[in-house]
Amino acid sequence: MKKSNVNYRKIYTDILEQKYPEKLEDCKAILSKTELSSLDILCLNEKIFGKKTHRDNSKLHSYFKDDIVKILEFQKKNCLTVTDLAKHYNLSRNTITKWKRLYC
Repeated sequence: MKKSNVNYRKIYTDILEQKYPEKLEDCKAILSKTELSSLDILCLNEKIFGKKTHRDNSKLHSYFKDDIVKILEFQKKNCLTVTDLAKHYNLSRNTITKWKRLYC
């Protein structure tokens, strides 16, 4: 899978500078990374706009292989069930099971 050419760092920096300058300091650690992963984008989104339900929007998320591996490692590290992990990341249990079959 090919990495996206979208400059998320620029997009989120502009959003923070123009609409939410008070949240800029909270997000600097993530924005200073050399490469932003899908998980970083989701974390930024949550910090800027707050915790929102992604039920309608969850079908539109895409994850790269390294992000999937991080999610599965998070599950092992924290001894989570598939259901708990699905709730934490707003994913389908079937998606997580398929990822485990493919990448574990």
